[in-house]
Amino acid sequence: MKRHVAAVAALVVAASLVAGCSGDSGSDPKTFEFWSFTGINQKADVEVYTKAHPDINVKLTEVGSTTETAQALTAALAGGKVPDLVLIQGDDLPKFMQAPDNFLDLNSRGADKIKGNYLDWVMNQSTTGDGKIIGIPTDVGGLAIAYRTDLFKAAGLPTDRDAVSRLWPTWDDFLEVGKRYVGATGKPFLDNAPTSVYFQAVNQGTQRYYTPERKLDYGNAQVKSAFDLTLKFLAANVTAKQSSFSAGWTAGMDKGEFAVVAAPSWMLGSIRTNAPGTAGKWDVARIPGGSGNWGGSYLAIPKRAKNPTAAWNYINEMQSPNAQLEHFLTSGALPSTPSVYADPKLTSRSEPFFSNAPIGKIYTDSVTGLKPFYIGPDDGPIGTEFLNVLVSVEQGKVPPDKAWSTALANVKNAVEK
Repeated sequence: MKRHVAAVAALVVAASLVAGCSGDSGSDPKTFEFWSFTGINQKADVEVYTKAHPDINVKLTEVGSTTETAQALTAALAGGKVPDLVLIQGDDLPKFMQAPDNFLDLNSRGADKIKGNYLDWVMNQSTTGDGKIIGIPTDVGGLAIAYRTDLFKAAGLPTDRDAVSRLWPTWDDFLEVGKRYVGATGKPFLDNAPTSVYFQAVNQGTQRYYTPERKLDYGNAQVKSAFDLTLKFLAANVTAKQSSFSAGWTAGMDKGEFAVVAAPSWMLGSIRTNAPGTAGKWDVARIPGGSGNWGGSYLAIPKRAKNPTAAWNYINEMQSPNAQLEHFLTSGALPSTPSVYADPKLTSRSEPFFSNAPIGKIYTDSVTGLKPFYIGPDDGPIGTEFLNVLVSVEQGKVPPDKAWSTALANVKNAVEK
C-alpha cells in the first residue's frame, strides 16, 4: 500500500499526537489505540473487527500520509505517548528496524507460529538478524496498468486486456503506445511519468538503492536506467503532468484527462474512490516488464504500548490468510499470504468497476516468483528525492540534462549528512 505523497504538516501532526507522557495504568484487553496512515481505509477493517467483537473499542487515528505517520511514530518513540498498534509502510519499516527494542517482539505473542503464513521475502523485512519479529505484513503491491477502454477505442487502440498487454511487453513499447495515443487524440496518455514510470521500473530490478550486502548504492545502473527511462517519457510529452494523489490528478482521473495510470493492487481503491463516475470504463493490463512490487505495510506494537494483548488479538485475527483474502475481495489489497493465491475466491475474482478484469490472477502473477531487493533504512527518503526531481523536470523547473546530477546531490544531502 505505498502512498508517496508530500508530508506537508508532519511536525504539527507529530506534536499533537505525542504531547504528554506515556503512563502505565494497566492493560485493557478490550481497548486499543491504533495509528494508521490515510488513503487505505483502515476504518473498514476496524468496522469488520468490531462487528465481530462488539465489546472491543478500537480508537483509530488516521495520522496523515505514510511519511507523516512515520514521523509521528518516531517522535512518540522518543518519549511521547505511543499507540498500542501502528501501521508502518514498507519503505519506512527499515529505519524502525534499526532500533527493534522500541517494539514488542511479536514472537512473544505467537508470531513464530504464524510466520510461515506469509511470503518469505516480505516476512524477512520485519525480522531481525537474531530472529525477533517486529511487524506482521498486511499486503503486497503487485504491479499492473489501469487504462480507459473508452479512450483507447477513441484513439484507435485495442481495448481487450490481453491485446493491450501485448502492446507493451517493454517500457519502450509502452512509450510508443503513448506516442500513438497522443498523436491520435492530441490528449495526454499518462497521468505522470515520475510515479507511473519511475516508481514502477525501479521496483522491477534486482537492486534498488542498496547493494545485496546492505551498502548504500543509489547511483547504480538499475536506478539510472529507470531514471533515464522516465526522462524519455517526459521528453516525449505524453503525460498530463498531474502528480499522483494531487487535487489535479483526482479531477483529471474523473474527467478522463489521461487514459492510463500505473496501478499497484492498492491503487484500484483510489481509482474507484476518486473517479466513481468512470465505473466500467477502466480495465487492467499487465505491467511492462511483467512483474514487480510497489508497496505493502506492517502492523507493529510499540514496546511501551498500554494494551498489547488487545493489539495482538487484532493482528492475529485480521492478518490471517482468510482475513487477508476477504480484505482483498473488498478492497483490492493483495494478500501477503501465498496460501490463498490458489483459492478460487481469489483466482476467480473479477472487478466490475474495471470491466470485470481478473485482478486476482493479474496481481498474483505479478508477485509470484519475485526476487526481492534489499530495502534499507533510507529507501523512503532516497526514493522521495529521486521522485521530486523528476516531478520538477516534468513541471519545467529542472532542466533534463541536470536532473540526474541534481537528484544525486539531493539524495546525498538527505541521507549522507
